[in-house]
Amino acid sequence: MTKEKKRLSSEDELKVLRRVVDITTSELELDGVLNEIVRTVAATAEADSVFVYLFDSDKKHLVLRASKIPHRKELGRIALKVGEGLTGWAARNNKPVIITSNAYEDSRFKAFDVLPEDRYEAFLALPIVYKDKAIGVINLQHKKVHEYQPTTVDLLGMIARQVGGVIEHARLYDETHAKALQFDALVKVSQTITSQKYLDEILNLIVVVTAEMLNSKICSIMLLDPKGVELSIKATQSLSDDYKKKPNLRVDATLMGAVVKTRRAIAIEDVRREKGYLHRELAIKEGLTSLLAVPMIVRDKVVGVISVYTKEPHVFSVDEIGVFQMVANQAAVAVENTKLMEESLKAKEALETRKQVERAKGILMKMQNISEDEAYRLIHKKSMDSCRSMKEIADSILLMADFQRGA
Repeated sequence: MTKEKKRLSSEDELKVLRRVVDITTSELELDGVLNEIVRTVAATAEADSVFVYLFDSDKKHLVLRASKIPHRKELGRIALKVGEGLTGWAARNNKPVIITSNAYEDSRFKAFDVLPEDRYEAFLALPIVYKDKAIGVINLQHKKVHEYQPTTVDLLGMIARQVGGVIEHARLYDETHAKALQFDALVKVSQTITSQKYLDEILNLIVVVTAEMLNSKICSIMLLDPKGVELSIKATQSLSDDYKKKPNLRVDATLMGAVVKTRRAIAIEDVRREKGYLHRELAIKEGLTSLLAVPMIVRDKVVGVISVYTKEPHVFSVDEIGVFQMVANQAAVAVENTKLMEESLKAKEALETRKQVERAKGILMKMQNISEDEAYRLIHKKSMDSCRSMKEIADSILLMADFQRGA
């Protein structure tokens, strides 16, 4: 069994501690803090691999956030449930895991095909602690059998405890910044809804703003038909003709329909593997992976569904779902307001038509000495024969009458 090349000297330990102080007093954003932690831990333990996992906002999953070996595609995607794997065990029990050899044979071990480090021999997991609770885990691995010196484990454990506060503060800053952006997006949506723009333009603006807010590849709004049987796409920022031409979805036989019927959001990590998803081939072609769909509700009535897709697998947090539901409900208000406005305009137009027809009937009755019913039938017949509205016929009669009076 190999051991560390040498114990850290007091001077080396002091350098490590100074570096930890620099990290804890830095003003770096979360990603910067995590990368500095990885570098410090890797140098201190001469580790071949270092991972940092943090709990998501729901505290249900540990998500890979930083690594010594570049794993850009995997960062933010690889997630462990609480208690799952050696990492999840360390977080749940708030205790370190120390394995000197054959770590991958441990019954608690969980492997990921995309991480070649999972075949390394030695493994050390240290909970990142804030206010006596684990908020994440630092993993160290060595390619060869390795004996971790108690002094090194103690030093690394101290680092994991000390950086907990700065990680939590950096995460709070990131979340506050993200919520500020979401608030700005919601303001834009609200301003759009209170504008005088037509419905199509309003919905198109909403999907663009929402896609930016949630970093989504595609955002779409589907509206329910008057009978409540089908959903059809009314707005999307997708440039794909194939996606825009997707057939209407029946409420009684689709996932989107389930959102309407249950009035609840659905979140799917990978639609390409979801049996109930009807357009898996299109999803593969368009590079769509995770889906979040929420009902558009106004006055306790569902009027449609708004959905977002991400390119990479994504576990939607409670906060993300909540914000998205707010957007959906505001979009529903826009739809309802537009319908009310259209109904009001139609009623106004019907009233104007009735007034004009009544005036035209009066003129015909005097000019041709006919009854009111005969005058109405005459206007109606002319409308049918000429394929013009009754208002247009009435306007022509009134114009002719004005011309004759002027003559």
